[in-house]
Amino acid sequence: MSSVLLIVNPVSGRGFAGRSLPELEAKLKECKFDYKLVLTERPWHAADLAEQGARDGYETVIVASGDGTANEVLNGLMRAKKAGFDKTAMGQIAVGTGNDFAFGMGIPGGIDEGCKILAENYRRRMDVGIVKGGDYPEGRYFGNGVGVGFDAATGFVAAKIRWIRGLLLYLIAAIETIFIYYKAPSVKLQYDDKTMDISPLMISIMNGRRMGGGFFFAPRGDPGDGIFDLCLARSASQLRIFGLIPYFMKGTQATQKEVSMAQARKVTVTAIEGTLPVHCDGETVCFEGKELVIELLPAQIEFITQKPA
Repeated sequence: MSSVLLIVNPVSGRGFAGRSLPELEAKLKECKFDYKLVLTERPWHAADLAEQGARDGYETVIVASGDGTANEVLNGLMRAKKAGFDKTAMGQIAVGTGNDFAFGMGIPGGIDEGCKILAENYRRRMDVGIVKGGDYPEGRYFGNGVGVGFDAATGFVAAKIRWIRGLLLYLIAAIETIFIYYKAPSVKLQYDDKTMDISPLMISIMNGRRMGGGFFFAPRGDPGDGIFDLCLARSASQLRIFGLIPYFMKGTQATQKEVSMAQARKVTVTAIEGTLPVHCDGETVCFEGKELVIELLPAQIEFITQKPA
């Protein structure tokens, strides 16, 4: 049996992953990888494949995709780990739409660089988050981050735009969301030993560094440091939201009065008035949630990434 299970979602990146398959296989053969290739066929198929791969004893599961399929693979490996099959590492070739999960793990976009990193086989352990609430009362694992509010609504809009990918997609979706996003809910926010009542434009609980293909909610985020980075943006006018966007793209939003940063290992968000649109790693957790509990699980998965400089 080959030691590497390669999972490819052919519709990732608006079909870019599928179109790149011949190039990907040629590069893997050039790098002398011994692998088994499986294409996903349905939602959560990647999670089932990854879990079974770990149970079957594969040394590594590599996903060629964007954030959503990488999240599924992570969930599959965590399910296997919970069942006692915890020897399988994870790798990614970033050929998706936003590729924020990969970016946070030190994986640049593109097949050549991704395969080079896999061939070097440098590994580090990554923290994993779990969010409970909405459509996942028993929990869904995530590697990059959870977004509550404006950025979740932006992701829902972006999912409907099929003609473009990358940062420009999310920028267009963010501008559109400014004009349709409802009034910010009132929430009780608890993180570690702190409690506050706020009306947030958005709450980002980050394990990685960015979302939306280029919005740096946690410019100093590190998915191996044992703690979440929180970005809290209070409600603002439509015009002011336009003004804040460039700061988030540069990662300097903490200089603005509406934004504050924090760190925590456990976060609870409860809607007092209104509801909570929520995503994790770009995947929908709920459209109208009432309460979320997000916890950090340190050093859970071995991940193939770039060697330190």
